[in-house]
Amino acid sequence: MPVVPSGQEMVRTETRHTTRAGPEGSELIRRVLILVFGLIQILIVARIVLLLLNAKESNDLVSGILNLSQLFVGPFEGILRADSLHASGSVLDIAAVVAFVGWSLLELIVLWAVGIFRRDTA
Repeated sequence: MPVVPSGQEMVRTETRHTTRAGPEGSELIRRVLILVFGLIQILIVARIVLLLLNAKESNDLVSGILNLSQLFVGPFEGILRADSLHASGSVLDIAAVVAFVGWSLLELIVLWAVGIFRRDTA
C-alpha cells in the first residue's frame, strides 16, 4: 500500500477501455463481398465441371446449378465467336470460363474501391 502524507487523501481513479471484437465497417463489407463473389465463382466452376463431365441435365441438382449459374454466365455469352466446344458428349463452356474471369476481375475492382475508403489505424 502506498504511503500517503498526513492530511492528504488517496484518490483512486478507474479507467475503462471498451474494445470491439468484430471487424470495422469497411472490413465487414469486404468480407461480405468476398463471400458473395466466391459463391458466384463456385457456381460457375460447378457449371464448367458438370458440363465437362457430361452430367445428366434431367437431374434436379444438375439442372438447378445450370439454371442458377446461367444468371451469371448469361451476360458473357456472345463475347467470343464460340460459346462452347463439344467433344464426345462433353462440353467446355467457354462463356462460363469468360464469365469466371469477368466476375473475378469485377471482384478485384470492387474490393479495390472498398479499400480506398478503408481507414487503417496505426
